[in-house]
Amino acid sequence: MGKFLQDFKDFAMRGNVVDMAVGVIVGGAFGKIVSSLVDDVIMPVVGVATGGMDFKELKATIKEPVVDAAGKVMQEAVTVNYGMFIQYIVDFLIVAFCIFMAIRFMQKFRKKEEAAAAAPPEPTKEEVLLTEIRDLLKNQQK
Repeated sequence: MGKFLQDFKDFAMRGNVVDMAVGVIVGGAFGKIVSSLVDDVIMPVVGVATGGMDFKELKATIKEPVVDAAGKVMQEAVTVNYGMFIQYIVDFLIVAFCIFMAIRFMQKFRKKEEAAAAAPPEPTKEEVLLTEIRDLLKNQQK
């Protein structure tokens, strides 16, 4: 049993598993932020621009509801809720764009770090002076 627990601990504490867990948690929080952006900021503006239309309410009725003489619904209407589909497409496009921008920002930041690390350090004053002396001595020997 001890070997099993040690193997499980080694698996659970691997860098990839921990990174993935952090990614899932941050992704869930990011999803809430983007959903709020879509629902609370973008879609109201789109609704005003389209004359107050709410995409979530768009649907096509395939079969009308069956109502008895007292007005009680005996069978619900059958609808195709294409407005929700449109909403999910908008959500996806915004999430994809936000992730694209975040990755692009990280790549630019990483390139700057790599460029700074790749550049050789400036020579010291002593090194510059010694290089000049060496070059002068080489020229005198010729």
